[in-house]
Amino acid sequence: MKKLRDQLKTISKSLTSLSKQVEKITKQVNKPQPKKAAAPQKTGAKKKVTAKKTPAPKKTAAKKKVTTKKTQAKPQTVIDTILNAVKKTRKGITIAQLKEKTDLNSKQLSNALYKLSKQGKIQAKLRGLYAKK
Repeated sequence: MKKLRDQLKTISKSLTSLSKQVEKITKQVNKPQPKKAAAPQKTGAKKKVTAKKTPAPKKTAAKKKVTTKKTQAKPQTVIDTILNAVKKTRKGITIAQLKEKTDLNSKQLSNALYKLSKQGKIQAKLRGLYAKK
């Protein structure tokens, strides 16, 4: 029983020290960041400054830039990679061949093949042999 009390006391002490450390860190995080040197404000009388008006420069027709949007290649999903592998074969592809080509595990393959067959993009010719529709 005495050992248990001693252990509880040490745990209590360590928890209090941890809470103090957390409070210290939160204070540091919540401290406002020092702003860069701001221009001092003068409280003296302000003069009105009138700017000289200069004629506005004539605007010339701006050349339109023809920008072509570069299509960023989207990363292929698991379903896309499997569908591409199935489309490349004429007679169909087996699960073992898909594993080799795609480096996916059997769970990922079975899920993707199920989704593709439900979408009607592929069909199962035989058990374990899939071809495009």
